[in-house]
Amino acid sequence: MSLIGAPTDVGASVRGAGMGPDALRVAGIAECLRAHKLQVIDRGNLSGPPNPWHPAESGIRHLHEVIAWNRVVFDAVQTSLAMNQVPLLMGGDHCLAIGSISAVARQCREERRNLRVIWLDAHTDVNTAAISPSGNLHGMPVACLLGHGPSELVGWSGERAALHAGSIDFIGIRSVDADEKQAIRQLGLQVFDMRHIDEHGMRNTMTEVLQDVGDDTHIHVSFDLDCLDPADAPGVGTGVRGGPTYREMQLCMEMIADTGRLRSLDVVEINPALDVRNRTAELAVDFIQSLFGASTLAR
Repeated sequence: MSLIGAPTDVGASVRGAGMGPDALRVAGIAECLRAHKLQVIDRGNLSGPPNPWHPAESGIRHLHEVIAWNRVVFDAVQTSLAMNQVPLLMGGDHCLAIGSISAVARQCREERRNLRVIWLDAHTDVNTAAISPSGNLHGMPVACLLGHGPSELVGWSGERAALHAGSIDFIGIRSVDADEKQAIRQLGLQVFDMRHIDEHGMRNTMTEVLQDVGDDTHIHVSFDLDCLDPADAPGVGTGVRGGPTYREMQLCMEMIADTGRLRSLDVVEINPALDVRNRTAELAVDFIQSLFGASTLAR
């Protein structure tokens, strides 16, 4: 496994997510994974341009900086996959998923594997420059991966769309912009929002998500810590009340682990500047351990 730090908040609305990789290190991410017999190599932090903190231009903020950061993420994830390692991208804000998932999609196409992305988030991140209220690119990575972003941020996987609508499932959604709702319907995306989880439970929800995962499936989890309730995970820039409980999220992670098909992971939007005694990074490490097979009993 490769730990890849991407310390930037160029796609975000609030400063601080750039400190996320080191918060995960302080929380003992490498040591905890090694305790589960995993071989872990910390590749250190990638380098990219600073956040200029400029206003939006043509509906987008910091496009050139976001491109630069995603390029180095793409290269690092691609290198890790080529070495048959599991890349664990430590963000940074969620715009970095453009580079990460584009690299994974390219690898899956070369290996003729089916890519399934599980997007754990309070938000769907399907905004575009035309409909985004803020212009922040951490609200647009899914649109870019579906081929509907700025031309400079699409096509990195070898095809215009790194993903098609049927290859991504959203879990924990509870904050969607008005125009985004229409985009979700038009694109035909599978969204398991909090009402669905409330009505059907996490077990049934995850059974739906994972029902067609097969031997040739590569699961990529893109885990935004604001998926959790801010009462549990205060260290996020865009917290929304009413997220999954600790136990619901543990079950989600354990059921993904049970498939044995997890091959890559993003952990993003941890903002230590807003956290309490590194609680959010420690919580993230708990869930990451569950994703890689930690459980109460041997199953």
